[in-house]
Amino acid sequence: ELVPLERAANLSFGTLIHTGLERWHAGTALADILALIDRVCRGHEQDESLHEAWHLARAMMTGYAACYPDESFTVRALEQTFFGQLRHPRTGRAIRALRLAGKVDGLVEMDGQLYVLEHKTTTSCDGAYLERLWLDTQITLYGYALQRFAGLPIAGAIYNVLVKARLQQGKGETEEAFAARRADLLAKSKTGKTSAQRKLPESDDEYQARLLTRYRDPGMFHREVILFAPEDFSAVEDDLWEWVLQFRDARRRQVFSRNTSHCFTYGRPCAYLPLCRARGADHLKATLYERRPPHEELGETPVDTDPVF
Repeated sequence: ELVPLERAANLSFGTLIHTGLERWHAGTALADILALIDRVCRGHEQDESLHEAWHLARAMMTGYAACYPDESFTVRALEQTFFGQLRHPRTGRAIRALRLAGKVDGLVEMDGQLYVLEHKTTTSCDGAYLERLWLDTQITLYGYALQRFAGLPIAGAIYNVLVKARLQQGKGETEEAFAARRADLLAKSKTGKTSAQRKLPESDDEYQARLLTRYRDPGMFHREVILFAPEDFSAVEDDLWEWVLQFRDARRRQVFSRNTSHCFTYGRPCAYLPLCRARGADHLKATLYERRPPHEELGETPVDTDPVF
């Protein structure tokens, strides 16, 4: 029940974009979504990282609305939760005290079939990234759970990929830097003169216009459709049973092996790395984390509630 007091910036950005996409697919006007971004990022003028996220979120949602003014699918549910009892894959016997639960970004219908809609933000949507989507156990679990617990025939998954622009707002140059550059140009000039002018910081309007131009490129958005086969659900059911056995054994012996391969997944340290490194020191629990009820994300969130950045 320990939750980090501070969230990684990219996780918070992802939450903001997910909320914007949820409201866009629910029929909210773009102007209202941009107002939401302004509200969530209030005070961004004094915080450089928040200011960058504010710019990027506004440009990304504006570009998305222009890229997909009309959808190829019909939204059937948003932020769909599921709960179900785990069962033995061969006998069907219920596994006591263990349930599978989760929440999908969306459930949509396309060409008469149901698909799980999964939003992704990434810095690069190349062939390697798309290949990895086929190994995404989480999304297969979503499809399996919706079919098993809700009786919904899930045909596959639609990955809705939004690429983060790598453009940076121009900071200009200091007077000292300009003086040094000007002196260097004068030293190289045959006339002893130069027309060089100091590079001024890029204004918010100029930077936002540059971002919006970038997001007019359709390549900043991608839809990848992956189809599920019955064998996929059978395989994930077998995997679930193996995980249950491992968990039961670890809980019985009170020995949980460390999974250090995930300490720096996604290019950042795990939020619990300081705690693991200090072997569960109580003073870190009190200073870096707070106690919250488990699985709060599975509760119902009012539609007018803003995400916390």
